[in-house]
Amino acid sequence: HGNAKEIVLKAQILAGGRGKGVFNSGLKGGVHLTKDPVVVGELASKMLGFNLITKQTPKDGVKVKTVMVAEALDISRETYFAILMDRVSNGPVMVGSPQGGMDIEEVAASTPELIFKEAIDIFEGVRDDQALRMAANLGFKGPLQRQAADQIKRLYDLFLKVDATQVEVNPLGETPEGQVVCFDAKINFDDNAEFRQKAVFAMDDMTESDPTEMEAAKWDLKYIGLDGNIACFVNGAGLAMATCDIIDLHGGKPANFLDLGGGVKERQVYEAFKLLTADPKVEAILVNIFGGIVNCAIIANGITKACRELELKVPLVVRLEGRKTTYHSPTHSHTHKEVYVWPC
Repeated sequence: HGNAKEIVLKAQILAGGRGKGVFNSGLKGGVHLTKDPVVVGELASKMLGFNLITKQTPKDGVKVKTVMVAEALDISRETYFAILMDRVSNGPVMVGSPQGGMDIEEVAASTPELIFKEAIDIFEGVRDDQALRMAANLGFKGPLQRQAADQIKRLYDLFLKVDATQVEVNPLGETPEGQVVCFDAKINFDDNAEFRQKAVFAMDDMTESDPTEMEAAKWDLKYIGLDGNIACFVNGAGLAMATCDIIDLHGGKPANFLDLGGGVKERQVYEAFKLLTADPKVEAILVNIFGGIVNCAIIANGITKACRELELKVPLVVRLEGRKTTYHSPTHSHTHKEVYVWPC
């Protein structure tokens, strides 16, 4: 930037706490300011290709492949502004506070009167009076009030255009020269809109995602790796979380969270088993299936196929309850609890 008085560099990884982070090159801080263009290259060379460790990354940190270089602006005042989907008002809501730049949860807890909300009518959009009122509540005065109101309206246009579930600007600040600037923002996108937001979802950087989680997603399985040794294989997110909790309660440690979902097919059961058995940490597998939303026969067939073909080496404990658990006669299918244990 030819006219920039000061330049900011920011390591681009999908984790918070970058400013306080440390690189394995010895450089401290994932965000740096400099007035000397020569230093930009030096700083970038200590960021690119190195791992940045922050309080939100794994312990080895995450490799930095890109660095954002931008004009640094002075911020004379910081505010908080967000648009998000709100269950209570059944649609999008604007949330703002003149106390920006810091933890908004803290502001909400200590000074709730400094949090302002405006429900947006989805047919009308953001009305001019709403935008001006929010700008005033954020503390923008004189010509800055109009400038901030226009930005607020444009942020709502963005919110709609990209099918966002949240657009959070923290801080929405003002400069000593009298500009209103979105200094930092976070946007969440609605997964259900992927079909019409191809360009947005193409930017999803999978390189930082867990390869097992990506493989699971291919088969429509919700998988999250944990660091224990008992693998869980469950249908429904609620039951999956409860299963992780109960393992923990009895002194064990779950190796993963795995939700099969309701519309599961034998192939998915097989692929899920493949994922679980490929994890070297897994010393036992616990299957906990409630047959309200899934046919237990599908699960049973998938498991037996997987056991035969994958040569299971670890103990397997299976609890199936509900639909098609056992057949007693051609005319009546009874449902009751069955727990099977396969030793090694």
